[in-house]
Amino acid sequence: MTADDPHGRLDDDHHPAYTTGLAAELLGTTPGFLRAIEHAGLITPRRSAGGHRRYSRHQLRIAARARELAHGGTSIEAACRIVTLETRLEQARRLNAAHSPPLEAANPTAAA
Repeated sequence: MTADDPHGRLDDDHHPAYTTGLAAELLGTTPGFLRAIEHAGLITPRRSAGGHRRYSRHQLRIAARARELAHGGTSIEAACRIVTLETRLEQARRLNAAHSPPLEAANPTAAA
């Protein structure tokens, strides 16, 4: 939190700070691509008071991965499904790591 940003939005990865045009420019894609991945259910940008889409840095990272897959020849729908599954796998790995004992404790003969 700073004097210029009393609500801590500069550090908030989920703050909807990017317009569709800026988001598309940063990702090197088109506004249509962003609408397509929204329609596929990958991301849901917030709306401004005027109804304009606003994207967060977190959403831009997700969109960047989908763009990478789509530009490699994967359909947008398949790219969105892949990104969703990758996200779920990473979440499951983190959860598993948080609830698993260290390797040494799980296999005492390995430490010997």
